[in-house]
Amino acid sequence: MADGDSNDVFPWHLGVFDAHCHPTDTLSSLQSIPGMRAKVLTVMATRAQDQELVAQAADKYGVTKEEMIAEITSWSNEHKILPAFGWHPWFSHQMFDEKDYGGAPSLSQDQKAAHYQSVLTPKSEDHDFLQALPDPRPFGHFIGQTRQYLEKYPLALVGEVGLDRSFRIPENWLPAHAEERDDSLTPGGREGRRLSPYRVSMEHQKKVLLAQLALAGEMQRAVSVHGVQAHGIVYETVSQTWKGHEKKVPSKKDKKRAEAIAKAQADAPDPEEESSELAGPKPYPPRICLHSFSGPAETVKQYIAPSIPCDIFFSFSTTINAWSKNGDGKVEAAVKAVPDDRVVVESDLHTAGDRMDMYLEEIVRKICEVKGWQLEDGVKQLGSNWKQFVSGRR
Repeated sequence: MADGDSNDVFPWHLGVFDAHCHPTDTLSSLQSIPGMRAKVLTVMATRAQDQELVAQAADKYGVTKEEMIAEITSWSNEHKILPAFGWHPWFSHQMFDEKDYGGAPSLSQDQKAAHYQSVLTPKSEDHDFLQALPDPRPFGHFIGQTRQYLEKYPLALVGEVGLDRSFRIPENWLPAHAEERDDSLTPGGREGRRLSPYRVSMEHQKKVLLAQLALAGEMQRAVSVHGVQAHGIVYETVSQTWKGHEKKVPSKKDKKRAEAIAKAQADAPDPEEESSELAGPKPYPPRICLHSFSGPAETVKQYIAPSIPCDIFFSFSTTINAWSKNGDGKVEAAVKAVPDDRVVVESDLHTAGDRMDMYLEEIVRKICEVKGWQLEDGVKQLGSNWKQFVSGRR
């Protein structure tokens, strides 16, 4: 039996890493981060209100470059955050393309209504609803701002980005509800509001996603990707970024020849590594994590095909993923299909502290159970995988 059994003592000392969470949505919880048992939280930005909050959290609790290359046991308990900057598909309608409006840095009220009518589906004629939505931001400004954050924080990722077919835009705040809202929560989220009938068009979501993937490629940063009821179109979209850059899959004859050459030149530099360093930035991100992955095992196989030049990781949680009671469900099948060195774990929680630790322990045990790993071996493997995802180094 695997050591993921709930009766076993959990080896926090080996390092547990949350690949995707949102503690800046509840600012009061940030002070609990230094006391958490988790080693590092990969903290996602999603919208206008939390980009700078993630940066401020990284200023206070950010992991250093020195720590990333040192032994885990030497890391400071005060340094537990790795920031990620990005625009979530739920808020993608709040972005407009300046090129569609003659390069304008802002929109008039009529242009604002026209923008929302063009990106929401079905098209809305409710002008009160449209005018009450946030004033949309110019897309170029956001990309420029994100580039600045990535330059300031050299360990930072791009995230949370992606596509979502199911999400509907929340209704606007009613006066009474606005007065009663919880001030401890960062503004801009749903916060229990009723959902409108409107969704963001997939065409607009793809435009927002592709621009952020291009930035990640330019800056050579890893990306955390959201995908709900859109597994096929997520794959089609991200694969656009590496089109024409696919790896050549060698034949058996080519492999034998390469092995012979490698044996003869064992001390020579790795030509593939040298060429990748000389090539510089690519149009695609170096690494992508599909967060709380809910697709089938067949989709996993698509992403790990040997021709794909981008390293794809798969993150799982107990807060989002629907695990089966008997252990033979869709999620379990996907976990089994993921290579051992490409699986990571997450809480996807909006509050830091003991609860986040609890969910992390829960998902680590679940992965070890499904994979058949001994608990300590699993924790070490997951930690190594997380480090590979965020930095490209184990």
